[in-house]
Amino acid sequence: MKNKSKVYVAIDLGAESGRVMAGLWDGTEVKLEEIHRFPNGPVLWANTLRWNVLYLWNEILHGLALAWQRYSHQIISIGVDTWGVDFALLSRQDELIGLPYHYRDERTKGIMPQAFKVVSKEKIYRLTGIQFMPINTLYQLLAFKTKHPELLSVVRKLLMMPDFFHWLLSGSKVVEYTIGTTSQGFNVHRRKWSKSLLEAFDLPLHIFPAVIFPGTFLGFIRPEVREKTGLGDKVKVIAPASHDTASAVVAVPTQFSGSERWAYLSSGTWSLMGIETKRPNLSSEAFKLNLTNEGGLDGNYRLLKNIMGLWLVQQCKRSFEGSGFRLSYPQLIRLAKRAKSFPAIIDPDDSSFLNPPDMVQAVKDFCLATGQRVPQSEGELIRCLLESLALKYRQVLGYLEKLTQKRIEVIHIVGGGAKNSFLNQLTADACQRPVVAGPFEATAMGNILVQLRADGELSSIKEMREVSLKSTQTRTYWPGKSELWEEAAFRLANLFSFLKSPL
Repeated sequence: MKNKSKVYVAIDLGAESGRVMAGLWDGTEVKLEEIHRFPNGPVLWANTLRWNVLYLWNEILHGLALAWQRYSHQIISIGVDTWGVDFALLSRQDELIGLPYHYRDERTKGIMPQAFKVVSKEKIYRLTGIQFMPINTLYQLLAFKTKHPELLSVVRKLLMMPDFFHWLLSGSKVVEYTIGTTSQGFNVHRRKWSKSLLEAFDLPLHIFPAVIFPGTFLGFIRPEVREKTGLGDKVKVIAPASHDTASAVVAVPTQFSGSERWAYLSSGTWSLMGIETKRPNLSSEAFKLNLTNEGGLDGNYRLLKNIMGLWLVQQCKRSFEGSGFRLSYPQLIRLAKRAKSFPAIIDPDDSSFLNPPDMVQAVKDFCLATGQRVPQSEGELIRCLLESLALKYRQVLGYLEKLTQKRIEVIHIVGGGAKNSFLNQLTADACQRPVVAGPFEATAMGNILVQLRADGELSSIKEMREVSLKSTQTRTYWPGKSELWEEAAFRLANLFSFLKSPL
């Protein structure tokens, strides 16, 4: 890479880890380099789950200092992306009002039925187009209002997680569109906060910031941050598509932008599977299937479904370690490959898997309650989870094709989960579609591509994806025999019928 390369920095925060990534641009390709990686996860605080944002900020500063030492004045801009729904609250004096809650905190239990008594479920969907999950910002705020009304009264600004870090970097107090849509507080048609919905729930309108769109210049680096990191005074802060999935979708190396005949699967702690559309789908069928219409780049929508994802495997690994079995992810995959197919099937999105104290026991309890053989070995458990995920992907693929009346020809798997070759092959087999895996760092790549466009280096989303294709290696998985999967899909359908009936 030439020394004259421009450098763009992506701060990419996931639910399990964070990283500071440099994107080196030579005019044709982006070379990604990891500058600093650090762990992330919930912190138990007085029987609540929180995000340790002070620790995260300190790690970000360290990463930025390392980036400056390596690339100095080649650095053009910085942008932040994170997971959705969570937020930080600031007082009039810009004091942080408590550590931000983690979306898996239990305070939102029972809030959704109460909310639907104020505004019907159907009306909320028509206004926002967002799927119903207790973790959504809207229900977190209602829980906060119920339990801490005295604190809500002193809140002056709500900042979604990437917007909070953009504020620390530049002083901006805005919400970026793609992350804002995950809140279920946005009007899906007007692309801004839904005043009527927020008023109906008696939430203070003044705490919701102005809305900006990907590629917006937020300001230069704060003087105190420059002093701490060495960053130059001309380094810009640019809002990428700040929801990590929105950034990942920008980087999908598809040759079919503008077509609904390809699907993306952003695979990580969560799996998010969907298509890119020009307009939201608010049909009764989409409502019934609980699909979401999140904001994307250039006014596109991401019609998708949240699936519990590799959280299931992560937490089983944690359970194994608690029992004295320290197994790496590659070791777990090898054990799963050796296990017999379909030891059992679970619904990955069952509420019992959201945050159980012991995931292994939760899986066994589910199998027992549904009249299935209970997986015993580590290999059987992991195989059960991976095959169940692949079956869920098949089911969601069917939803998307039903809504669009179009056959999806290829599935692009991006993100860290794309490294899981066993799950990739299971997905190809279950869905009977070719699967293209990569890039693994799709979120950071998408973040940087938006910064490149803001700097005038790129123009259309088509051109951005062409750069992603040139800059990354992908691997294609071809579907194998379908007979076992047809039978498994039938079992899953029966399982859903069973779960909907009284146990």
